[in-house]
Amino acid sequence: MLVYLDRFFIYLNSERNVSPHTVTAYRHDLEQFLRFLAAGTTPPSHPEEVDHLEIRRFLAHLHGDMKKSSIGRKLAAVRAWYRYLLREGVVARNPAELVSTPKKEQRAPFHLTIDEITALVEAPQTATILDLRDRAILELLYSCGIRLSELTGLTVQDIEREERFVRVLGKGNKERIVPLGRKAAEAVADYLTKRHDPSGHAPFLLNARGGRLTGRSVARVVDKYLVKLATMKKVSPHTLRHTFATHLLEGGADLRSIQELLGHASLSTTQKYTHVSIDRLMEVYDNAHPRAHGRTEKSLDTTPPEGVIS
Repeated sequence: MLVYLDRFFIYLNSERNVSPHTVTAYRHDLEQFLRFLAAGTTPPSHPEEVDHLEIRRFLAHLHGDMKKSSIGRKLAAVRAWYRYLLREGVVARNPAELVSTPKKEQRAPFHLTIDEITALVEAPQTATILDLRDRAILELLYSCGIRLSELTGLTVQDIEREERFVRVLGKGNKERIVPLGRKAAEAVADYLTKRHDPSGHAPFLLNARGGRLTGRSVARVVDKYLVKLATMKKVSPHTLRHTFATHLLEGGADLRSIQELLGHASLSTTQKYTHVSIDRLMEVYDNAHPRAHGRTEKSLDTTPPEGVIS
């Protein structure tokens, strides 16, 4: 069984050109699947011997210990593996196609308010090169809504300061153009000026030793300024991406445009932000509508002003 798994990962790396993160996740999920099969009473020696009932038992084994979204990801990995095996003629059918994906929990992404995000991006105050870098990090995450890996992968030439846009290399090596807000453009210019305008191929974000900044270091930057603001909320760099999308939606942007800006392959991925917008609409309704809290006309003060005959 392992030999077919190794071939699959060679295929992913050489032909599909998927991200290292995806390969790592698939390897973890599929090795867990094979361990489950090996622990059975009659372990299969060939992928053809696995049927959809065995896959369902695997998912049932996971149920209760992890979220439905995680179980769905593991099923997706099994499906992808069997699609490859079917394509190579190793199996005659894909048993994972007969197994339905667990329905995900509907959970609105956490986001910051406008006041909170403003305080966060303006937290770096001094003009040292690291503070200017940190300000550029926070501004870009919120202004462009880019992923952490997309941010750390930027080179100087990817940012068009005069035209005010960023050239982003997203998932699957798909390039997209994202507008750069005025404040973010100023933060980028201040940081690069302090660096004496490095060459275009140089990494945009550097650590204190002059090397490319890692995603873990960016997360520490975000945590650093959250501590300074004395907030108790757990915020990650990805929270700023959620905040970007939510504020665009609340400002009237359409979902299709937000999908393009975020680099989502499917509109259904972007639609999760509509739940946030609906929550906001309900809040406005509850605060503004006379009948939102069960109030009736009788509960309102209808006594006419003194001297006025009703």
